[in-house]
Amino acid sequence: MFNAPFSFNGRIRRKEFGISFIIYTIAVIIINLLTEGLEETTGGAILLLLYIPLLWFIYAQGAKRCHDVGNSGWFFLIPFYFLFLIFKDGEPGENGYGENPKGIGNEESYDSQINEIGKSLEN
Repeated sequence: MFNAPFSFNGRIRRKEFGISFIIYTIAVIIINLLTEGLEETTGGAILLLLYIPLLWFIYAQGAKRCHDVGNSGWFFLIPFYFLFLIFKDGEPGENGYGENPKGIGNEESYDSQINEIGKSLEN
């Protein structure tokens, strides 16, 4: 979980996306509380510097979640689309963005499971 959280490539599960969204929300609340008493120019500059990596993080995680359901990462920019992503299960097997992070439908995972079963019987 959380392999390359700032990368826009690959797929992630609903669980990782949900945890990412909670982390993002808590970080935004903390940043807003810390910069509340600062002057307008200083607070604005600090907010901008702190929000850039946070926005990069949540957009990257959202794009990977869009990839899991078979859509382009640009779909994450649709208002309230994140709610759909929280509840929609990913496509089984491999799609154009990579293998299913759950392993469901990935033929390689079936082969490795069969090989592991055979090895455990030999011992």
